[in-house]
Amino acid sequence: MAKDRKIDMVILGLLAHENLTGYDIKKRIDSAISFFWKGSFGSIYPALNAMEEEGLVQKVSSSEEIKGREKIFYEITDKGKRALTLWLEDSKAVNDMKYETLLKLFFGGVADPGVSIKTIESFEREITQSLELLKLYQANLERVLEQDDHVYYYLTVSFGVETYEGYLRWCKEAKSLLYKLDKKKQDG
Repeated sequence: MAKDRKIDMVILGLLAHENLTGYDIKKRIDSAISFFWKGSFGSIYPALNAMEEEGLVQKVSSSEEIKGREKIFYEITDKGKRALTLWLEDSKAVNDMKYETLLKLFFGGVADPGVSIKTIESFEREITQSLELLKLYQANLERVLEQDDHVYYYLTVSFGVETYEGYLRWCKEAKSLLYKLDKKKQDG
């Protein structure tokens, strides 16, 4: 297992809860963790194949079929559980932040301030929609915190709520500064 292939840990973490197909893994990533992690079919299936070769996951038989083909489920092996546990026990984590919005703002002086304002407004709409969904998740999880796994889900969701609320405060402040800059340029 490649140490820098975090998709392996995502897959192992999901399989630690239930057996899933590659398609199911993609659906879980897109719904449950898409606020802080992304994954594509182009990364999931090669990772599953490599992890199967390494003995971290294995295929399990299924009587379910899709269009005449058997659905292939994967389950985590004991070796996979150990690898996941070792990764969890390593307190170091790489928290890369890549926001194209910030990249565009960094170079925003090349264009009119209105261009950057539109970029921020687009980001703001996206964050507002995500925040609504995160708050729904948060409210639902608050009702089931007696279940151990839900505490961990709740912690990631509450982090998202706090972070996204901070993003919205920043959007308001950033737009205010850019409106002032735009007015200054127009008056100047």
